[in-house]
This record gives sequence, C-alpha cells and structure tokens, in this order.
Amino acid sequence: MVNISLDSIKRPTLLVDEAICRENIRWMAEKAARLGVNFRPHFKTHQSKQMGRWFREEGIKSITVSSVSMAKYFNEDGWDDITIAFPLNLRESDEIIDLSDKARLNILVTMAEPLELFSRHKKNSEEPTGVYIKIDTGYNRTGLIPSEIEEIEKIINTCRQSYSLLFKGFLTHTGHTYNARCKNEVEMISKEAFRLLGSLKAKFDSGPDSLTLSVGDTPACSLLSNFDGIDEIRPGNFVFFDVMQTVIGSCEAGRIAVCLACPVVSKNATRKEIVVYGGAVHLSKESVFYVDKTIYGFVCTLSAEGWSEPLYDCYVKSVSQEHGVIKVSNEVFLSIRCGDLLGILPVHSCLASQCMGNYLINGTLAEAHM
Repeated sequence: MVNISLDSIKRPTLLVDEAICRENIRWMAEKAARLGVNFRPHFKTHQSKQMGRWFREEGIKSITVSSVSMAKYFNEDGWDDITIAFPLNLRESDEIIDLSDKARLNILVTMAEPLELFSRHKKNSEEPTGVYIKIDTGYNRTGLIPSEIEEIEKIINTCRQSYSLLFKGFLTHTGHTYNARCKNEVEMISKEAFRLLGSLKAKFDSGPDSLTLSVGDTPACSLLSNFDGIDEIRPGNFVFFDVMQTVIGSCEAGRIAVCLACPVVSKNATRKEIVVYGGAVHLSKESVFYVDKTIYGFVCTLSAEGWSEPLYDCYVKSVSQEHGVIKVSNEVFLSIRCGDLLGILPVHSCLASQCMGNYLINGTLAEAHM
C-alpha cells in the first residue's frame, strides 16, 4: 500500500510501494541464504539510505555500489563492507584511499596498469584494499576474457607485491541475460559464465584463503535454482523490478515496486492518444519490445492505496524530453480527463530512479544519492 494523497501530486513523482519493496528484499535474502551464497546487493538501483536500512533489517551486512561517491554516501550511514563494482578510476585514488580507512573496501580492475599506479600511491601501512578482477563472460562491456592469463597474472602479482592490496577473486556481470526472453536462455548464459569463472579459480586459487567468485544480474539471481561454484551474488534491480524483468520472465508485474505518477496534459481523439507530463527526463529512453511493439512503459491507474495491474490494452508509445505519449483503448480514452493522474511502470527502474532523484514513500519525500 502506497498511502498517498493524489491531490498533492502536481508533477511527475516516483512512488514506492514499501511493502512490495521489502518483500522483494526479503525474498532475495532468503534465497541467497538457502542456496549458500553471500548476498551483496547492488545499491545503484535505489541509492537510498532509507531503503538501505530495509536491507539491514534483513541481516544484510555487505553491499555493492557503482561509484566512489555512492560508497561514501552509504558509508556515512554505517555500511562498512563495500565493493565498488566499476573499473578503478585513478583520478579518485585519494578518495578511495581515504574511504579504505573507514570501510572494508573492494575495488574492481580490468587491466594491470591502473592498479600498478594505484599501488604506488597507496602506502603499505594503510588498510589493505580488496581487489577483484573483472572478467568478461560474454557481455562485452568491460573486463578481461579468461584467456588473457598474462594480464590476469600481472594484476595478481601487483597485489601480492603490496601489503596495501589484497587479491580477493574474480567478478563478472552477465548483463547479456537482459537480452534473454525465457528462463532457459538465462540459465545457458549463466552456466557458461560460471564455467569460465570456475576455470580461473581452479588455476589461481592456491593460497590459504579461497578466492571469491562473484556474479550479479537480476535475471539470473531471480530465476536460477542453484549457483554451483559461485560464492557471492550482487543483484540490484530486483529491489524494484520493472517492465524489462517481466518481459524476461524474472517477475510478475505485481512485484514491481515503483511507479511514476504522471499528470495528464493533453488528449488526441483522432489517434486515441493521451499525453502525460512524464517523459525521457523522468523515465529515460529505455524501451523494450513487448508482444508486437516497442514500448516505454506499462500504464496503470492510481488510487490512494497504490496502482492497478497494467492496462494491457494501453502502453507508452513514445517519450521525448518532458512528454510521454500513451496509446489507449477507446474506453480508457473516454474515461481519462486532463488533470487526472496516470501511472507508468518503468521499463528500467534503475534509470527511472536515477532520473528522478527522489521517491514518495507513504506520502513522505525520500531523497537519494543521485
């Protein structure tokens, strides 16, 4: 239940259903515990201290972030076991070093040279910083491919030659599961990623402390029934879910915990279209092919208690900077008037949250790190 006054909403407002959000958190935490993997949720989706505390109430102690500034933001709220899952930015070395004195910090590297330069900057007397090597298991964004053994060895040797660095293991993001459209496809992508990581662990895991294999994508973490050989999962999007996840099959629409409330500003009777104040600057331009068309969000009705199931005969047809154009049925067209509110379930909740920068939770505005 959202519990808001619809009359108070004057412009696009991102609503959060706390009950659904908390249930998503509890569900993933319980799944990780049941399957015997460490749960290090990615906080880049919500970026909210308030929601971070909901994770803490479920016993979560370690988190993932996507930037140094985000790590500092959550460290201020007591989080002290943090992985920055973004390639090392040498220009932030001083901030990383400072933060490593306040938290157990892990950084991510994709090549040896930046780490070598960082290690010279970081004195051996300082608190060791954990190092993960990013492995590209098919997403083709960043990371070393498993056959680049010489570069991997350079990174490991740099860590072993410095008291201020501690090699922790291998990390991947199988983001290509977002292109999957069924559980079997997600399983195939994940199985290959697990195999590649496992081969690296077998080759390099020779020390007294076992290396960690860390994976993180919501489709796999939602749909897989085992993580054989994997030590840690880092999903983030699951906290809200979104239209993309329903298309993949990771969740039902009823699990989506965010909705953009948009004022209706215009109607076109000829095209049976409604224009809302809510466009690319609020939702992003993320789209998905659904049934037989490209859409930019599901449409739903709003009440003081929350939002309805999607109106599947309506969809967000296009978005420009401030405008959202919604194709509707004749029945819906006749029932909606200018000044009404419609809800849009975002295609990608991470980007919608980033665009909006805050949330309305139970009638109260909650700021976030955006």
